[in-house]
Amino acid sequence: MTDNDVAVVRAKRRSPGPPPEPAPPAPAQRPDPAPRKGRGTIKSRERWAALSFMSPWIIGLLAITIGPMVASFYLSFTDYSLGYGEWVGGENYARMLDDPRLANAVKVTAVYTFVSVPLQLAAALLLAIVLDRGLRGMAFYRSVFYLPSLLGGSVAIAIMWRQIFGTEGLVNQLLALLGIEGVGWVSHPDYALGTLIILHVWTFGSPMIIFLAGLRQIPTMYYEAAKVDGAGPMRRFWSVTIPLLTPIIFFNLVLQIINSFQSFTQAFIISSGQGGPADSTMFLTLYLYDQGFTQFDMGYASAIAWLLLAIIAIFTALNFLMSKFWVFYGDND
Repeated sequence: MTDNDVAVVRAKRRSPGPPPEPAPPAPAQRPDPAPRKGRGTIKSRERWAALSFMSPWIIGLLAITIGPMVASFYLSFTDYSLGYGEWVGGENYARMLDDPRLANAVKVTAVYTFVSVPLQLAAALLLAIVLDRGLRGMAFYRSVFYLPSLLGGSVAIAIMWRQIFGTEGLVNQLLALLGIEGVGWVSHPDYALGTLIILHVWTFGSPMIIFLAGLRQIPTMYYEAAKVDGAGPMRRFWSVTIPLLTPIIFFNLVLQIINSFQSFTQAFIISSGQGGPADSTMFLTLYLYDQGFTQFDMGYASAIAWLLLAIIAIFTALNFLMSKFWVFYGDND
């Protein structure tokens, strides 16, 4: 093969092949179809479904809670009675400063609250500790001790309480067996409020159940460690049970103080709606009722209602402020 033939072969090998065919153009992306009219997105449908389920609560909040509160706040600045109202500004609130019956109602309510609530919580905690020991028939005992909380605020129990502490009631009959002459407990100014305090302490079932649930959440290892260190039952109670139960105590304390300030039925039934004898059972709620539905002074009654709200809010705020000094949540440093 000559040199010319070799050059021709090499030229053939190096010659490129046919040019590649161009790639077909990518198909144009079609825009997403517009949503059909009348059908919202999934998120909007879920929003409307949630609002539809919440609508009974929202309607109740506006019509039963917020609406009456706004109306009451407006009426507190008026002299409203039997469909006639006249704007008087802050006269109803200024009138409170010179109302001795209102001052007495605040005093009676405060004494009732700050005496009955600690006694009630102490009784509830004591019974919860007893029931936490695993007695037989635990469900039966829980039901029996919880019944007073269900019935204590009823009219029937208040009537029964008036009969028990009446002049010829069960208490005086028992005292007569011991040779002691009783008095009309609900008709004596010095003892009438005490009977209501006893009734409130008797309704310990609700805080007792909450205390019992809290006791069940305390790990037993803390008690075992305290026993190893030589702590007796009382030391374990004050050093283990009480600190770990302080969130439950705080919860019950706030609820029971609010409920006590709102007590009405017991005083109304026992005193026949008069707050007697000598205004010794005239709670703030009962005085509010007397001004609004007996004297038909709705403006002044509305102002008293806002005073009650302010008192409850102040004591609730104080409880929360003071809780950081004595409530132990376990994750505190």
